[in-house]
Amino acid sequence: MSSQVWSRAFRAATIGFGQSAFLRFVLELVHRRPQTIPSTRTRLLVLLCKTFLENGAMERPLDFWRDRRMLCGGCGHCFVVDLDWIDRWEQAKETCPGCGLTCEHEDAPRVTVDAGDPALNDDLVAQFFWYHTSTQPDWPSRDFDPAADLTPGIRRMMGGDERVTAWAARQRAKALHVGTYEAAVHNMLRRMRDQADRGNQFYLYRVHLKPSVTEREGWIVDPSNWLGDVVFAEVCPPGIDVARYLNYHEDPGGLSLALGRDAIQGVQQIAVPLSDAWDTDWVSDAVAALEGASDELIPATGKPGRFLRPSSPRAGRAGEFGAELADLLPVNLHDQFASAAAFAEGDDPARWARRTSSLFDLVKNPGEVLAELDKAQHRPV
Repeated sequence: MSSQVWSRAFRAATIGFGQSAFLRFVLELVHRRPQTIPSTRTRLLVLLCKTFLENGAMERPLDFWRDRRMLCGGCGHCFVVDLDWIDRWEQAKETCPGCGLTCEHEDAPRVTVDAGDPALNDDLVAQFFWYHTSTQPDWPSRDFDPAADLTPGIRRMMGGDERVTAWAARQRAKALHVGTYEAAVHNMLRRMRDQADRGNQFYLYRVHLKPSVTEREGWIVDPSNWLGDVVFAEVCPPGIDVARYLNYHEDPGGLSLALGRDAIQGVQQIAVPLSDAWDTDWVSDAVAALEGASDELIPATGKPGRFLRPSSPRAGRAGEFGAELADLLPVNLHDQFASAAAFAEGDDPARWARRTSSLFDLVKNPGEVLAELDKAQHRPV
């Protein structure tokens, strides 16, 4: 069966099937029919993607569920695991197979870069599509002014105009971040959970680098501080435009880039989640269940109830539907998705269900998203 499937893929490549259509075929194959994928699928997919250069750029295979490479700081053992293993390891339920260290040890194993990652090839970095998610509708803004929204009161609290000017200069000195599609979606879900962005409109950017960019040699460990910030000059010395770094937090083990605005040739953008990409059957079932549940607020009981807001049976049912979808995603996205898909009291059931299903499709069916990006206008930066 697998030989027939891959023959189909090669025939598609030969007759000019088109990058987006081919990618959608591969994505469906990887996620819905994994039994048809040969053991060498990763190497083959990379090879195939290299044949699909369009306008100097190309897509990489997308796989939120892919295995990760771990490197133990204690014994130096390098091994490959799945995301479920990492989840157990983070709960101290797994140990390094080389020396037995658990996650509590300072030299415990951590995700590391796959030596076969094609983004390590300097000649391919500028040819790849890179991704970013933001609530800014014009990222990366040409006239970015971090102090624009500061009120007079906040300016006084910061120490006056001179200190505000110095603070704004530090903000403009920060590197921009781009990464894999998986990292961009992961970033969006994390922000919805951790930064109160659940109600804000997000945009997905496909980033095209200038062909002339110069890469820092090799890769570095994630240089971000606790706020996720990186000073551009600290990772990209004069003459260097981009620095590859190991992303620990979003698409862990993947390579992201710290770069300046001048390294970007242009972007394509779409609003996400897509406004018309949802599972009709799932939405119908969810809406029927939510509309059949009471929206009356019921106070929580017991001692913890003093600290909990009253909630309705409708919100409880929405939580159950959201949790069922979350369980179908990679384990490292469960919490972020459940939080992003939370039902707020007073939400319209139909609107909530469509949005939740569309969020789910960003992970389960990225082919639709890629197809929309293919149609999006290129905006020079």
